[in-house]
Amino acid sequence: MKYTAHAKRLKTDTFLLLDPGAQKYGGAVGKALKWVEKETLLDPKLWAVFVEQFRIGDVDDADLGWRSEYWGKMMRGAWFTYRCTFDEELYRTMEFTVKDILTTIDRYGRVSGYSVVREFHGWDMWGRKYVLLGLQYFLEICRDDALADRIVESMCRQADYIINKVGAGEVGKIDVTYTSEWWDGLNSSSILEPFVRLYNITGRREYLDFAKKIIDCGGMRGFNIFEAALKGELCPYQYPVTKAYEMISCFEGIIEYYRVTGERKYLEMAVNFARLVRESDITVIGSAGTTHELFDNSRARQFNPEFKGIMQETCVTVTWMKFCLQLLSITGDSKYADLMETSAYNALLGAVNYNRNPYQGEIFAFDSYSPLLNSTRGLAVGGYKPLLGGAMHWGCCVAIGACGTGLFPAAGVMKVNFEKGGVAVNSENGGVAAANSEKYGVAVNFYTRGEAAVETPCGKTVLRIDTDYPFDGFVRIEILPEKEGKFKLLLRVPGWAEKYKIAVISNGTAVSTLCDENRCTIENGYLAIERTWHTGDSVTLDFEMKTTILRAADVDPGADEKSRCHAALLRGPVVLGLDSATGRDVTKPVKFITEDGAGKYARARVKSVKREAGQAVGITLEIETEDGPIEVSDYASCGKTWGKNKPVTAWITTKE
Repeated sequence: MKYTAHAKRLKTDTFLLLDPGAQKYGGAVGKALKWVEKETLLDPKLWAVFVEQFRIGDVDDADLGWRSEYWGKMMRGAWFTYRCTFDEELYRTMEFTVKDILTTIDRYGRVSGYSVVREFHGWDMWGRKYVLLGLQYFLEICRDDALADRIVESMCRQADYIINKVGAGEVGKIDVTYTSEWWDGLNSSSILEPFVRLYNITGRREYLDFAKKIIDCGGMRGFNIFEAALKGELCPYQYPVTKAYEMISCFEGIIEYYRVTGERKYLEMAVNFARLVRESDITVIGSAGTTHELFDNSRARQFNPEFKGIMQETCVTVTWMKFCLQLLSITGDSKYADLMETSAYNALLGAVNYNRNPYQGEIFAFDSYSPLLNSTRGLAVGGYKPLLGGAMHWGCCVAIGACGTGLFPAAGVMKVNFEKGGVAVNSENGGVAAANSEKYGVAVNFYTRGEAAVETPCGKTVLRIDTDYPFDGFVRIEILPEKEGKFKLLLRVPGWAEKYKIAVISNGTAVSTLCDENRCTIENGYLAIERTWHTGDSVTLDFEMKTTILRAADVDPGADEKSRCHAALLRGPVVLGLDSATGRDVTKPVKFITEDGAGKYARARVKSVKREAGQAVGITLEIETEDGPIEVSDYASCGKTWGKNKPVTAWITTKE
């Protein structure tokens, strides 16, 4: 690896991603990862069609569309996927399409789906953002130095062209927020992220200066979203423009700007924004927006029966997860991992189209929208566009989905950078390492069956995770260091976990039951265990999993009568839904029988755990009600047979 945009993270980030190939996972997470790789990322014809949109050169002119986003979105998803699968065929596919897209550069240095006459309208800047990001992500793993040089040269030509044409109140230039007729320029302003990353790669000050101009323009015409987040007085759904996906993307750029400058106010903007979105718009399944793709106070509207159309866009789900990963990396705060986990096991995995259900005769790997209350899957394809030269259609959510199924396992286990700062060392596999491995520990963010290899003071240390989580609360982690030594292991305590047990086992004997002896140290929501580790040592965790009843009034005490008569069932991070495919009328009201006096926990039993290749990928429970038992399953398994006559629900209508 000759170039990296990630070196600054050694000075700012608490958690660091592992090198490609350091993790392998199974279960529901591994299933999605490999299925999406096979269905989309390994298809060279698909990549060729994406590149063709740029070779045509004016494909987006007719409707000022966004076809030019697809290539970069898919490349980012391929990068995250490759980190986990380390598949050589995938690398070669990525390398080939990068070389292909570099042949589409026009005489001005542009890679755009718009002609020069129609440029800087519609979604042109948005598409250019994704071209830059796609190239930047591949650059992190590029093995060919000559190709890496060509990529950087191309990105600089693209960026220089933009800087010569776009600015902020400069004579002869278009203000960045006026380079799109959509969303008051919010979509265009998200090009902030790749410009900061390009500065990291090249050190060219003009790219950082241009990024500052974007920030000073405020993200949209007539309103400054960054200053609004810093003040924290308004929720994002109260801003003049509320397009969720694009707004989150702008704040990803703010995070990158913080990493470069070290100015705390930019981190505060991002942290405040995340808090405001979480408090006002993130729903029970971990997405946002009951009105299409917009922030709309969906936390309070998610159980309102008036909202039945398309909602909970997969683009929003994935971008929210990626934003939370950025904040988790910087802060090491487990609440961001909690948010990612809810999104992954519900909204994201629920959108994976394993059944290959068609939409208007074509099959896409992801559903674009996720129903919440008595509605169906497969209602529409988000960002649905015909692709010229390919006799096919594609969509924004289909293009972004692989990023979600890739980034979640990639963040499963991370290095802990206990001493921020240090000298970056180029890694053959595209990771960022530091000169002194003794600065590092290990954080287990997500309990997924599989294994991860981390460099520690003990050398290469393998963590082997054996579990059926999230469908069962028991986790066993075997520690296999290269040599005996001491390091700190951080284990996330999920926010939903009220009771749990943890034990350290050495030579087959429990050397300590940490929580029982009150010898646990909790750091930012992580159990911290620092000890001398020997090969074969293990840690077991046992999280008590009850079926919790979350009533609408618990979420919004001011909910009206038609909304209050709904409740969601939660088991660990998993939402349990009703699926009409079982033959049940999902609109029929029920009254739960509870097992406690406070009415918090439903009386439930596990009916079955769905297994594939011996690994848990789903769960079904029987819940006792006054009218007899009802069958519920993990939300991600519900609605897999699309159709208007196949409604599912995460919010169950109650008689209470």
